[in-house]
Amino acid sequence: MSLASLPRLLRDEPALARAISEHSGFVAVPEAGRAITIAALAQLGGRSPLVVACPTGSDAGQLADDLMQFMDPGQVALFPAWETLPFERVSPAVHTMGDRMKVLWRLRQGENAPRIIVAGTRALLQKLAPGTADLDPITVTKGAVLDVDAVCEQLVHFGYRRENIVEHRGEFARRGAIIDVFPSTDDEPVRRSEEHTSELQSLAYLVCRLLLEKK
Repeated sequence: MSLASLPRLLRDEPALARAISEHSGFVAVPEAGRAITIAALAQLGGRSPLVVACPTGSDAGQLADDLMQFMDPGQVALFPAWETLPFERVSPAVHTMGDRMKVLWRLRQGENAPRIIVAGTRALLQKLAPGTADLDPITVTKGAVLDVDAVCEQLVHFGYRRENIVEHRGEFARRGAIIDVFPSTDDEPVRRSEEHTSELQSLAYLVCRLLLEKK
């Protein structure tokens, strides 16, 4: 059951109307009503995107999940924080770096940008690497000619590791024209399996050694 129509029922709430019309307006709401109130601000107001700062990353994750009940999930983006401290000699998780870069890329997409960005204060304070905001992902379309050598070079440039078998995010494998990639922002690796043509016909998810056609 979709709850996306409920936030608009708050259009006649005086405090919410003031918050929408004033540049520095504020609304005090209990925790249980935060998600629907923020969704109402996004749906009824003209400001986009809304950046919602939460005390912690877990609070941000919970609020983002709640907001997706009142908004189209594609309109809500979670901007995560690195799990590591600056002085630790450990790199952040691959999926964390991928999710951060995906949000930054989506902000440059105009109409496809998220309406609401939720982040913990730590995520907002952490600096970005030089050039991070200008990177574009690798995009492929059905029927396009795919240069496998160029794709592999670009994956290496992005920090992906070449392996014999992909098992973790940030890895890719190549066997001739067949290429498997485990995207940093996906839950499963994908395979391009055409061997005798440079034209891309399909991608398939690799799940438990079975190929499920990606629709």
